[in-house]
Amino acid sequence: MSYVIPAPAVVAVPVSGGGLFPVHRIYCVGRNYAEHAQEMGFTGREPPFFFLKPADALVPVADGAVGEVAYPPLTANLHHEIELVVAIGTGGRNIAAADAVSHIWGYAVGLDMTRRDLQNEMKRQGRPWCIGKAFDESAPIGPLQPIAQTGALTAGAITLAVNGVQRQKGDLSELIWNVAETIETLSKAWTLQPGDLIYTGTPAGVGAVVPGDLMAGSIAGLGSLQVRVRPV
Repeated sequence: MSYVIPAPAVVAVPVSGGGLFPVHRIYCVGRNYAEHAQEMGFTGREPPFFFLKPADALVPVADGAVGEVAYPPLTANLHHEIELVVAIGTGGRNIAAADAVSHIWGYAVGLDMTRRDLQNEMKRQGRPWCIGKAFDESAPIGPLQPIAQTGALTAGAITLAVNGVQRQKGDLSELIWNVAETIETLSKAWTLQPGDLIYTGTPAGVGAVVPGDLMAGSIAGLGSLQVRVRPV
């Protein structure tokens, strides 16, 4: 049977060394570093919570390239959030934390771009964050690195600079809910599928960017991701 409209293209992330990783869903973990939770007005190890972005919000950036994102409409406060991204290679439901690493295909450096003013207004009204988080080009991502090459990432520096000035700095060991615990919790609520991506949370230091700004993020063992906010 033929489609009645053209089928959308498969969204895929390049793999370092060659090949493409087809993307199913993007899950994001909220407030998963203590200092970032505090700068957002929260404290403590609250139960993990999640939001989603559409797969076509991804902006894949090749090794050594500088990606671009548009400054989105309806906002005057676009924020950067540097994150470790986990790619699921083997799906499952009710995955135990002790078994989680066997479900990971690899890792990448990602940015969770946020229309902070819209997100804050949705929080104030008790409404979903979608308009603040799930807009076009809100998920830049660098090439995926296979776990077979990196090993399981449980520690390592995660940083972001804007125009050469450091803003965010943390360590993967500071995740409130580590990757294995996140996979365990996610897989109780959804059946994880091959091709799922998990944005695992951002350290403190989030802040605004404007057209022309260059964001340069890095994670130890994964290299860097450079993204410019497209000049007007």
